[in-house]
Amino acid sequence: MDDETHANALSVTGPLSAKLRQAIAAQQGWLGFDAFMHMALYEPGLGYYSNARRKIGAMPATATPAGAGEGSDFVTAPELSPLFGRCVAVQLAQALRVSGTDTVYEFGAGHGSLAREVLGTLQAMGAPLRRYCIIDVSGALRARQAQTLAAFGAQVQWLDELPPTLEGVLLGNEVLDAMPVKLLACKQGQWHERGVALDAADAFTWADRPSALRPPCEPNASELAAQAWPGDALPLQGPGDACDYLTEIHPWAEAFVRTCAERLRKGAMLWIDYGFGEREYYHPQRRSGTLACHFQHRMDDQPLHDVGQKDITSHVNFTGIAVAAQEAGLEVLGYTSQARFLINCGIQPMLDAASLPERAMAAKLLHEHEMGELFKVMMLGAGPFWEPQGFASGDRTHTL
Repeated sequence: MDDETHANALSVTGPLSAKLRQAIAAQQGWLGFDAFMHMALYEPGLGYYSNARRKIGAMPATATPAGAGEGSDFVTAPELSPLFGRCVAVQLAQALRVSGTDTVYEFGAGHGSLAREVLGTLQAMGAPLRRYCIIDVSGALRARQAQTLAAFGAQVQWLDELPPTLEGVLLGNEVLDAMPVKLLACKQGQWHERGVALDAADAFTWADRPSALRPPCEPNASELAAQAWPGDALPLQGPGDACDYLTEIHPWAEAFVRTCAERLRKGAMLWIDYGFGEREYYHPQRRSGTLACHFQHRMDDQPLHDVGQKDITSHVNFTGIAVAAQEAGLEVLGYTSQARFLINCGIQPMLDAASLPERAMAAKLLHEHEMGELFKVMMLGAGPFWEPQGFASGDRTHTL
């Protein structure tokens, strides 16, 4: 980390840590991890997604000459290749036509790269798009989005909150993974909720409390024992002390999707993120959960350190998302891998017409060892079932 990056990080971490200590004290010395994560990511002006530090880019600052680095922590699919957004637009165009709506609502629009490609492609296709509305908590990113999308004028609008009623297509790429999660730890057959407390030196530390909460697919003691390592047990790699099993549950993401579904009168939702169906998510072999942090294109499992300067994320339980949407009256229209979705939406002819460097970058979207398999796509619809193009082949809804 260069001196400027380090100074900027400290300017956020100090005040945010003070607020988190106050929150812990206000909760009698123990704060659930979901509340901690929410403040670490979204505390106004200080949280990771609320401060001005740059997050998205192809390279970290340390990889370029001093003063020329992007200072970014991760790269997303729209930044890797414009073909991603063009394929998404194919699916959005069909959804707009089928639902008879004319508005796209994008959550967490980043630098506006996805919106730029979607808008340009929909315009070229003659799709019935009147408004493109962006809902983003980051004021700094909103300014960047306005610059990226200036050519589209008043067609692009920014909303401060979710409207009470929605008609259109909702879009979220890598949004659900940034929703706060609760941590559950199984220790000697007993379930605990893992939260945050303060140690004798006033530093953040993990603290567990017995809890009635359970993961949806709870591994039993015999399943966990069957997955134990032979000989000397390896330490559990994850946040906090070793335990039998550590995982996450996602009440915030599920509540968010449920709220969107309740307000969606006509239209559809398209969610793209890394994650699994429930049975795979809570497999006994996944003993350490999926919680991870991102800083300068490096990952770690220490969310209590350097708060405000690094991303905290968890994989998505897509079964939970589907159930939340169904409970609010939506249909699951499709669920598949990102690679299959992009192929169904016509990425191959786009690749054929692209240059060799462009094809090399787009391949990262498709390869199983890159983003093609880990990332999933889910489409939900209000109204009668219809067949979206992106799920015409390779649909995995039956695996949820």
